[in-house]
Amino acid sequence: MITKSALADLPSPAPRSADPAALAAEIIERLTYSIGKDAKVAKPHDWMIATILVIRDRVIDRWMASTRQTYECGSKRVYYLSLEFLIGRLTRDAVSNLEMLDEVREALQSLGVDFDAVAALEPDAALGNGGLGRLAACFMESMATVDVPAYGYGIRYVHGLFRQQMSDGWQVELPENWLAHGNPWEFQRHECAYEIGFGGTVDTVDDGTTGTQRYVWKPLERVIAAAYDTPVVGWRAKRVNTLRLWTAQPIDPILLDAFNAGDHIGALRDSNKAEALTRVLYPADQTPAGQELRLKQEYFFSSASLQDILRRHLQQYDDLSSLPDKVAIQLNDTHPAISVAELMRLLIDVHGMEFDPAWDITRKTFSYTNHTLLPEALESWPVPLLERLLPRHMQLVYAINAIVLQHARKVRGYDDEQARSVSLIDEGGERRVRMGNLAFVGSHSINGVSALHTDLMKKTVFSDLHGLYPDRINNKTNGITPRRWLMQCNPGLFSLIREAIGDEFMDDAEALSALDAFAGDSEFRARFAAIKRENKAQLSNLVARRMGIKLDPSAMFDIQIKRIHEYKRQLLNIIETVALYDQIRSHPELDWVPRVKFFAGKAAPSYHNAKLIIKLANDVARVINNDPAVRGLLKIAFIPNYNVSLAEVMVPAADLSEQISTAGMEASGTGNMKFALNGALTIGTLDGANVEIRECVGEDNIFIFGLTADEVAARRAEGHEPRAIIEASSELSQALTAISSGVFSQDDRDRFTDLVAGLYDHDWFMVTADFDAYAKAQRQVDALWVDEEAWYSRTIINTARVGWFSSDRTIRQYAKEIWKAGP
Repeated sequence: MITKSALADLPSPAPRSADPAALAAEIIERLTYSIGKDAKVAKPHDWMIATILVIRDRVIDRWMASTRQTYECGSKRVYYLSLEFLIGRLTRDAVSNLEMLDEVREALQSLGVDFDAVAALEPDAALGNGGLGRLAACFMESMATVDVPAYGYGIRYVHGLFRQQMSDGWQVELPENWLAHGNPWEFQRHECAYEIGFGGTVDTVDDGTTGTQRYVWKPLERVIAAAYDTPVVGWRAKRVNTLRLWTAQPIDPILLDAFNAGDHIGALRDSNKAEALTRVLYPADQTPAGQELRLKQEYFFSSASLQDILRRHLQQYDDLSSLPDKVAIQLNDTHPAISVAELMRLLIDVHGMEFDPAWDITRKTFSYTNHTLLPEALESWPVPLLERLLPRHMQLVYAINAIVLQHARKVRGYDDEQARSVSLIDEGGERRVRMGNLAFVGSHSINGVSALHTDLMKKTVFSDLHGLYPDRINNKTNGITPRRWLMQCNPGLFSLIREAIGDEFMDDAEALSALDAFAGDSEFRARFAAIKRENKAQLSNLVARRMGIKLDPSAMFDIQIKRIHEYKRQLLNIIETVALYDQIRSHPELDWVPRVKFFAGKAAPSYHNAKLIIKLANDVARVINNDPAVRGLLKIAFIPNYNVSLAEVMVPAADLSEQISTAGMEASGTGNMKFALNGALTIGTLDGANVEIRECVGEDNIFIFGLTADEVAARRAEGHEPRAIIEASSELSQALTAISSGVFSQDDRDRFTDLVAGLYDHDWFMVTADFDAYAKAQRQVDALWVDEEAWYSRTIINTARVGWFSSDRTIRQYAKEIWKAGP
């Protein structure tokens, strides 16, 4: 047996070479001995795997060193719990952060292999949907970059959200098979497996020594959570952190008695039930079975993560009272909110702690990021469902609620209405557990993700909780990693900036401000414009290959890419496009600016209106793209299956960034930051981080229109009258008439009747209220576009002034002000 002292004396592996010749030799060795292929017959996928394995070896060296340093220094760890991690492809990210991009490219070139072609074969990990998951991925990379020891915890979805295809313009959901050929970046950790229970009963037992009562949960159903680890490399590989994803496995893979009795399908019942937990992201929850599966998923990964955290902490410190000093757990939105009750259960029932100290530890350990003011996103679960599925947790929720309500009544003097507002149980109609309230009361810090969003949190969804705990809400404006969203996705612009202002911005994105001086430099503007043109040509080629649509890169590329939702107002964009189409045909004598409208994004499978908006975009595209009267001045492309890799092509190609959500409804947005960093001008409302972007870039360098958040609230309170607005706007009226009458849906003239009727009747998202202002802003965009010198001066200013929106800055604020972790 090898002793610890003997292990300590073992030599560390020699650092692996970054020499291209050595890299090439290792790639051939891996191709031969890990994949079992001769280089002469190797397929592109074989080269991809071999290359990743060689890169991975260099990552592992730094990964192990980071882990050893954390243990040796006793550093506080951050644990980021998120139901989504939209990490995208990892190969280019890892090679770039290792600062080995040129060497790996040269090594592969010597073998007759193109690095870009190999990297493009890697599938996008189907671990998220939109901004929430992409933010989590940026944060993981930035935590490693700024030297914060961290684990990300989530679910290893087999199929993720879904793969989006179009059938006659309709969204079709197909399973995403990103794991079909394995994942060479991950490591299965057989030793990290935890039992997770559901259902059953709670028994009360007497403690024979102290005379107190203890509670014993006896689950009816049990599964095993098994861990898979992926290394996350920070910039310059200063630190490598861990993304740990859980997969569900049955206690017994097969019921042998049932199988031998001839019930071959029923014998696999437990396996199928366990595997269903981690197959799909966001299963539809319109049915009781769907609700149960979603709650199970959230508890499954929360419980596994907390058991893992406590196991690691006890292994190092052997004392749970020190948990808040050494552990910070961040809840990314309400999905992991059940963690508050689960940590209480583990501390009290498993580790024998009393309620009061357990509650103190829990609140000091957790912090909660809220990402939305939308009621449907602030999850709540029917009380009977929680009582049946997690009976012990429901007991703890009631106990926590008693503390909250007593504090509200006795200390703050809350009346009945205020008490109902802060209660963890919504008593109106069907009794439901409010997960946002649970996350709030169970955390010492609750942060919004933009200045406006944080202010609205205090005034709206959490107003009474803010009054009860006035020191908890704070703001941490979101950010994006400039490595992924400039250095890697836009190498031409990155090289130009580096040549102009030096390397400082590579380590401090706010140093991009030095680029401001080049906005008036005609030579620099011309080179900036040429790079943008090349990026637009790449996107045009992609659209031609995938969709057969020919585009002119000299046209303005106007892009809206995000989850399809009515509050994000893709519908406003489409209606204005129809109005523009009418104007181009009616006034062919005018000098119209050539424009391509791009859309991409997925609609939730059960979200009828969102799917109808996708169909409308495709129907409008079919008519306009094939109308010779338009003379190619206006084209539309809805690109299917939006993901990180597609965004990496679309973002650098954008001239105009559409950030047009109803004011007060977008928490932050991060697409707005990505576009501005890559030299696109923003057209948007004063919503989310648009407010702060305007402050950074200046009012002259952004196109702001429409109602403010306060004006939207006032309109709704006073009574919004969309019909009168429509009738007073000839452009809007004509566009809506064309859509509702079947001009774009000849096969089904009534297809969009109800969609348009909703705008006449209530228009909750203020599409009609903002239409004229939006159309006017678009004509202002046209006027600036024809002045190429002024346009590119302003795009350069945008790139120069948005360095503050780096996720490195955001993470440093979290680390200093919430987690008390890191350097």
